[in-house]
Amino acid sequence: MKLWLDSGLQDIEAARVSVFDHGLTVGDGIFETVKAADGKPFALTRHLDRLTRSARGLGLPDPDHDEVRRACAAVLEANPMPLGRLRITYTGGHGPLGSDRGEHGPTLVVALGETSRRPDSTATVTVPWTRNERGALTGLKTTSYAENVVALARARQHGASEALFGNTVGQLCEGTGSNVFVVLDGEIHTPPLASGCLAGITRALTVEWTGAKETDLPLDVLERADEVFLTSTLRDVQAVHRIDDRLLPGAPGPVTAKAMRIFAERSGDDQDP
Repeated sequence: MKLWLDSGLQDIEAARVSVFDHGLTVGDGIFETVKAADGKPFALTRHLDRLTRSARGLGLPDPDHDEVRRACAAVLEANPMPLGRLRITYTGGHGPLGSDRGEHGPTLVVALGETSRRPDSTATVTVPWTRNERGALTGLKTTSYAENVVALARARQHGASEALFGNTVGQLCEGTGSNVFVVLDGEIHTPPLASGCLAGITRALTVEWTGAKETDLPLDVLERADEVFLTSTLRDVQAVHRIDDRLLPGAPGPVTAKAMRIFAERSGDDQDP
């Protein structure tokens, strides 16, 4: 296996990043996860645009899109697989042990791991911790993911694949690595970006392709929604058949099933929508 580190391909076993890299010492970094089917990345332009937005939010230099595209192409060519998780990581680079940045410039890593198609439905749990819709990192896809690690571990302990957060004012927000949609009286709703959720690429395409409404939703909407589904790069559109102790029999329901079909058809027609 090979990955891209800074300026070229390297064997995974030989690749080295400094132990003083700010992404390691203080979580000063951003990333994107891109689905790659048969060596072709999906929605790469949208992912690169979000990478730049996240970089600007952290005060990092804009990533060079041409360089990142070259890196992605090289890694995909060097590691053929039917379905892969392409991970682009961009950090503050070698720096001091405190929060101040160094002057060495950013680190770029592009790596690929094999994955498999998700099940049509999954179980979720809600967690007692909140997303801060007014935080300095709100809306940025950063490498500061320890909060998600803790929440996802709780989900796994309860036989679920995702944990769902509310925000500080009791509204539904997002999952650890997904956006959440609910169906109420036949209409699809999802929390707005002002709720503190990440501007998911799959979320945006689902809103565009299904006409879903961005709506402020109380967290307890999960107790009464007719259907619930998640979206993310590797889930695409995935139905939820259990939230905590609440079962949603027959998932995916008719509205979710239609959204799944629409997403599969539209994404299949255009690899870079």
